[in-house]
Amino acid sequence: MSRFIISPRATKDLKELVDYFAERNVAAGEKLIQEFTKKCRNLTQFPIMGRSYSSVRPDLRGLSMLKYVILYRILDDGLEIVRVVKGSRDLTSLFDDE
Repeated sequence: MSRFIISPRATKDLKELVDYFAERNVAAGEKLIQEFTKKCRNLTQFPIMGRSYSSVRPDLRGLSMLKYVILYRILDDGLEIVRVVKGSRDLTSLFDDE
């Protein structure tokens, strides 16, 4: 696997995080985005390194990143970043509308 795509919902999550940190701590926001990019690149090489979140959604996996979790699913030709959320959130409720 060599690529990842970011879903529209995960893009919105990231934009909200960037906006939040832009108002409070730009350096912390930059660190978060750098860490996100690094984790996603690692996932393309080792897609099963994240833990299973099958109790939330059958094909869902997640990888911790600072106080957040990158939720993703493995595709035939890469992976899709589904959401990027605070680790303390109720993850089940994120997919209630599906």
